Amino acid sequence: MGEQKVKKNNFFQRLNHRYRLVVLNDETFEENLSLRLTPLALFILIGAITIIMVMIVTSLIAFTALREYIPGYSDSGARRNLVRLAIKSDSLEKSIIVQNAYMLNISNVLRGDIKFDSTQNQPDKNKEYNKLKVTASKNENELRKNIESQDQYSLSYESEINKDQINNFSFFTPIKGIITSSFKTNDSHYGIDIVGPENDAIKATLDGTVILATWSSETGYTITVQHSNNIVSVYKHNSVLLKKLGDYVDAGEPIAIIGNSGEQTTGPHLHFELWHNGNPIDPQDYMVF
Repeated sequence: MGEQKVKKNNFFQRLNHRYRLVVLNDETFEENLSLRLTPLALFILIGAITIIMVMIVTSLIAFTALREYIPGYSDSGARRNLVRLAIKSDSLEKSIIVQNAYMLNISNVLRGDIKFDSTQNQPDKNKEYNKLKVTASKNENELRKNIESQDQYSLSYESEINKDQINNFSFFTPIKGIITSSFKTNDSHYGIDIVGPENDAIKATLDGTVILATWSSETGYTITVQHSNNIVSVYKHNSVLLKKLGDYVDAGEPIAIIGNSGEQTTGPHLHFELWHNGNPIDPQDYMVF
């Protein structure tokens, strides 16, 4: 124990021994620099210089652009740009999916390949529409008598003028099929009945705006389009309506699917009417079915 203590004291004494570092001119042996150092002071100086250098290098890397040249070190601005690009790409992908679905639906409609839910737009089965009693009010009866009395004195040449005006239009056939019931004003049948393929699309006969898209117990799903020159076309007994009130449609654009809805029908067909200036006209005079 005594020897170990002596050796330990000798070690610390050697660390505190002073040494002189002399820099001499090799030719003249002139003393240019002289330093008196101890080993302990030399170790402290070297450690302090090392710590200072580490701090300087760390500061340069952390607070300057030099960090971008270190492999594996990522820039925060680059990360933000990557996140922003990922969000944009995700939005574009969703938009493309929606557009593809829209174009697929349009192509299916044009081909007549339409799949629809049989429960969609169905009337409430809990209500018995055939037992509903709807009576006209006093004002409605007076208006009807007034209109009927005016029709009695309408001039015959007016219908000829209207017919000449309609001849300038190129009507698009709503659906190709077989006519089972023609235009008969005497029987209050102001249109024609056309039997066509099941699930076939019904097209607008002229450009116009949808002024009625509804369902009734008698005529089922009905859509009415207002055209220019005070022409109105009516499409009844549809299974599905593809347009809603206020939509603008082009001639030949699908607006409904042929069906068998309503009480006044015995099978899938289209009841098609044309009206001009409030008067019914025969569609067979202007188009071929």
